[in-house]
Amino acid sequence: MSPAPFPYRLIATDLDGTLLRGDDTVSQRTRDALAAATAAGAAHIIVTGRAVPWTRHILDDLGYEGLAVCGQGAQVYHAGERRLLTSVTLDRQLAALALAKLEAEIGPPALAASRDGLDGEVLVGAGYRVQEGPLPVVTFEDPSELWSAPINKLYIQHPGLDDDALTKAARATIGGLVNVVMAGPGIVEILPLGLSKATGLSLAARRLGLGASDTIAFGDMPNDIPMFGWAAHGVAMANAHDELKAVAHEITASNENDGIAITLEHLLGQGGF
Repeated sequence: MSPAPFPYRLIATDLDGTLLRGDDTVSQRTRDALAAATAAGAAHIIVTGRAVPWTRHILDDLGYEGLAVCGQGAQVYHAGERRLLTSVTLDRQLAALALAKLEAEIGPPALAASRDGLDGEVLVGAGYRVQEGPLPVVTFEDPSELWSAPINKLYIQHPGLDDDALTKAARATIGGLVNVVMAGPGIVEILPLGLSKATGLSLAARRLGLGASDTIAFGDMPNDIPMFGWAAHGVAMANAHDELKAVAHEITASNENDGIAITLEHLLGQGGF
């Protein structure tokens, strides 16, 4: 008897906390499961909050040549051709207004920004805690540098508020001007209003002739909620934020324990649980 066909034509995976382990690597088991699923007819799209410059080295390591959704949906990137297909930027005048309103409410946040483009720099201001790793940043002292070139998003941190409290305060204060998402530990972002991973994924899927009903999505943080709302089936990692688990169709093992592979192996009829 031949195996049943793979039930989804599109697999959408977040990177950090989902496809990547804590050391920024992808396990061989997960690589093999993704290869088996694509051999069975599914496409794989990476959907990440990272902008292209912070994603490209991971795609290269995976030998990934398809479409990737980067920058929380702002960028659709063709890895094989190394070019941006779409790019959405944050209105800088509106962002400055939003920051002024937020500062009046909670005091000055620490700031960073992601510049637009294939080689866009990440600018980091005083007091902003950057996660350790190989990814380059450029420090700035003069706030006017934030607005000197197009940006995809701003990052905010606050000395007296944790991620959940900062996200809640920012949404309450400036949520009518911009989109505010929590993308990971210490990563609260200000995006163009209406932008999400779902908007970027829908654009990428359309280029492949696919849609929401074809899609299974994997994620771990609240910024994945719109993607789960769009996809036919959303799978949260065991290490996921409670807000994402609450809307997931399924919870798999953690990113450290091959959660994506376990789910794909089961769908492929290979066991895995």
